[in-house]
Amino acid sequence: MALANENYLKVPGIYGFDEIEKKVNAYKLLHPKADIIRLGVGDVTRPLPTEVIKAIHKATDEMGHENTFRGYSPPQGYDFLISKIQKDYRSKGITLSKGSIFINDGAKSAIGNIGHVLGRDNIIAIAEPVYPVYENATIMSGRAGTQTGQNKWSNIVYLRCTPENNFIPELPREKVDVIYLCNPNNPTGTAINRKELKKWVDYAIDHHSIIVYDGAYEAYIQDQEIPRSIYEIKGAKKVAIEVRTFSKTAEFTGLRCGYAVFPEELNVYTKMGDAVPLVELWSRRNSNYTNGISYIVQRGAEAVYSEKGKQEVSEIINYYLTNTALVRSELISLGFKVIGKVNSPYVWFKVPGKISSWEYFNELLYQKNILSTPGTLFGLEGEGFMRFTGFSSREDTLKALNRLKN
Repeated sequence: MALANENYLKVPGIYGFDEIEKKVNAYKLLHPKADIIRLGVGDVTRPLPTEVIKAIHKATDEMGHENTFRGYSPPQGYDFLISKIQKDYRSKGITLSKGSIFINDGAKSAIGNIGHVLGRDNIIAIAEPVYPVYENATIMSGRAGTQTGQNKWSNIVYLRCTPENNFIPELPREKVDVIYLCNPNNPTGTAINRKELKKWVDYAIDHHSIIVYDGAYEAYIQDQEIPRSIYEIKGAKKVAIEVRTFSKTAEFTGLRCGYAVFPEELNVYTKMGDAVPLVELWSRRNSNYTNGISYIVQRGAEAVYSEKGKQEVSEIINYYLTNTALVRSELISLGFKVIGKVNSPYVWFKVPGKISSWEYFNELLYQKNILSTPGTLFGLEGEGFMRFTGFSSREDTLKALNRLKN
């Protein structure tokens, strides 16, 4: 008989954000006229930048002619996009080789697949609360060890982020091998500054660890003390993978495109202690697991780096940041305890009274017709907190804030 990969049975049968949609759909069946405003799931709402649309149209037309038709894309991605990414890093004083950049369909798949090139005996460090894919992917790949308690695993060290440490993770007290850092953090919006991030890089160097650095929200950073890339930190190329996406910067949640950086200096080790460049393992995995991202989508992503494209993306980000600032300011004026500054499109705040996150989720949905995200979707340390996003329209954002006041 064919056997199941039972590690998949160890994660919830429904992804957390799908559970939210299930609850919303059930509510809408009973209240079909309800005007639900979405300040919950982090999906974008602005149209694609016009430069992206032009590039996609042009690339689509090219596919209709024999002399410009493109078949399989290179597994690593097209040079025209990789070279633009290199140039973007160079503008920040960072030099990356073409061979270190891999185009993919977004940060989620890169993060989920990184475990394929890492050994099963690694001890993993994950901040909590944080994006749930880090933990779920570790569990499903059989690298989490044995369950030791409620949603806890023997091979995972949980870096507790609480009001006491301002939801900023602290260095592990024990030796860990793989560290997941999301900076700025999803869901809390808090961010590790340059001085503190240097401590993480030094820790990884000292312990021969690697950092999986999720920079999905780097374009939203306003504080000059927050690095836009971990490679701004000396020595980071020796220890860090950086993952980025066009989803939250250029409205690509539906198009799907991102990239991961595996510097040539970054090594992992065999059980005999021999160093192996991680980029070589990722390249093998990439060549065998994917046929790449479509030419049309990669041309759209390339347009993001044009002068007009960068201007349009900046306008979109400022739009969302303004929404986020409005939400944050209103919550503070209403007496909510709000965490962090505006360095991301998220607002993390304390649930009023002594009710649970899911109870407040229900209260907002049923009484205010506002969709939120309960903090417990991001780990046990998220209990008692909620996440709002700035990704809605300005009109809906203001409407939701008015409902909160009344």
